[in-house]
Amino acid sequence: MQDPEKVQDRLVADRKVRAVAQAGSYGTEEAWAGSLPTLVAFERGLLSPQIETRAGVSVHRFPFEKLEAWRDWDIAREEAPVALLATSRVVYDPTGHYGRIQRTLWNLNAERLAAHREDLLGQAAARLEAARRTLTGPAAGAQEQLLALAEARAVAVELLYPALLTHIHSWPEFEIRLPHAWRAAAGLRFPKAVYHLDGLYGFGGETEARRVLLATRGLGLLEQEKRARAAFQAGYYDGAVRYLRDETARSHRADLERWTYLSSARRDKLSILLGATTSPLGPAALAIAAELLADAREGR
Repeated sequence: MQDPEKVQDRLVADRKVRAVAQAGSYGTEEAWAGSLPTLVAFERGLLSPQIETRAGVSVHRFPFEKLEAWRDWDIAREEAPVALLATSRVVYDPTGHYGRIQRTLWNLNAERLAAHREDLLGQAAARLEAARRTLTGPAAGAQEQLLALAEARAVAVELLYPALLTHIHSWPEFEIRLPHAWRAAAGLRFPKAVYHLDGLYGFGGETEARRVLLATRGLGLLEQEKRARAAFQAGYYDGAVRYLRDETARSHRADLERWTYLSSARRDKLSILLGATTSPLGPAALAIAAELLADAREGR
């Protein structure tokens, strides 16, 4: 692994870079063996956001113009990675813009948080409705059932998890230990929502995590397996399962779309990774996501 401090120093020394921050749990009291060093940088001359990972250090790069634009909440909520910005730790900010963005996010009033929540819930509802139209019905087969499950999970993590946390003015954690972070942040306040997430992923503790890890072999998931194994060894069993289920759905979408043409051996491995026998499929998965949407709206 590269030395994260040296990477950070190089960014700060680069005259094109106008702000740098640390993100994630690495380097904090919550760090663990699988924490990935992550940096956020705003850079002149960049045309679009980029994520670069080299030798174990990840850098999220954004155009300098966004550092100015995202001081406006109405713009930031439409296009900024607000959770990343709100929870990062600024190390270089000569213009002071990064700090202003964070203060805006930290001090949002109830009205703005409610509007942000409704934006997220609206996006979630639209995606679930689109999935219902295209992936369910009399003609739906095994591949549609799995694609619906993958979409229900993506909506839950990307939109409903952040929406739920707006009730307590908290920002989501998207690291590999996401289920554990969600339970810690929301388990007591929103037990129904946490229960629905568990059901959607078919968590099964250490036994299921071990089974899923074994199924990664031969599917081109070497890097993902390494990260999941680190989580497993740290006791984040459900985090390892969530990560591998989502990474499998993302990297093997082509397999899901041509499910009936796969060999039985490949289908068996992917079924284990996706949790096809332990999770709700098709309309049932979308129904759970819809219940989670209602929970996020009501804060329960």
